[in-house]
Amino acid sequence: MTTGTDPLAPLALLAGVPEAVAEVRKNVDRLYGHRVMRRRAGEVTSESALRGARASAALDGADWPLEEVRRRTDFGADPEARTVGAALRLSAEAGQLLGVWRTSPLQVLARLHLLAAGDGDPAAGRPRRDGERAEPLFPLELAATEGKAPDGPVGELPPPPPPAEAAARLDQLAGLLAARAERPTGGAPALVVAAVVHGELLALRPFGTHNGLVARAAQRIVLTAEGLDPKAICPAEVGLAELGTAAYRRALLGYLESTPEGVSRWLVHCAAALGLGVRESTAVCEAMQRGMV
Repeated sequence: MTTGTDPLAPLALLAGVPEAVAEVRKNVDRLYGHRVMRRRAGEVTSESALRGARASAALDGADWPLEEVRRRTDFGADPEARTVGAALRLSAEAGQLLGVWRTSPLQVLARLHLLAAGDGDPAAGRPRRDGERAEPLFPLELAATEGKAPDGPVGELPPPPPPAEAAARLDQLAGLLAARAERPTGGAPALVVAAVVHGELLALRPFGTHNGLVARAAQRIVLTAEGLDPKAICPAEVGLAELGTAAYRRALLGYLESTPEGVSRWLVHCAAALGLGVRESTAVCEAMQRGMV
């Protein structure tokens, strides 16, 4: 692997990461080679978006059955419904933001938050301001701080940095991504880049609300834009939900430690989640092949 001047490239060499990246690449390639993808790729993409949105909403506390998400048309009745609706809007528009992402990721992040929050929210699409707090990332976060976490102790997430620091770090991230777009080859693999974008957004919590939904949507955009999953058929959100909120939090805490071991744990967790997303879409392809979908 050629590292070039990509500052993310060394992360791909952390313990366990090369093997995780290679395994995901193999499984994604196998899915893209499925015979159903030659005739019904668009349907697989649509189903992946639906399942990914359902799972992302579940991670934010709105754990609805897939068929309920498929059936419902009104998503404004209560907080859970609004969360599901926000996740669906993000999934529906993520593919249309690829071109803008490559030149202006900050603009895309603002658009994602506007989609999630809705036009009626005066803070929609703008970063946190001084004195504004970010909502908890996970429903489990409040329970954990009260000693009631059902899956065992996971540790309290530190608060996000102040708005000015968060904005500066977002600018650095955007600059890094822009430099990657200008680099013809080499550097960190797509999975690593997507996981770092995901982790940074969870760490910074740049908006007052919906930071988890936005971070997971941004990860999906990166996986598509970087070419690992160009048709957006691998819903990593499904894998994150399957691995569980407590494991998600533990992995994020590792990323926030900024140690080689902690960052490796986060990257491997994101790889495992994407692998489970590949398995989900493989099952969809198999069902389509048997005429069940």
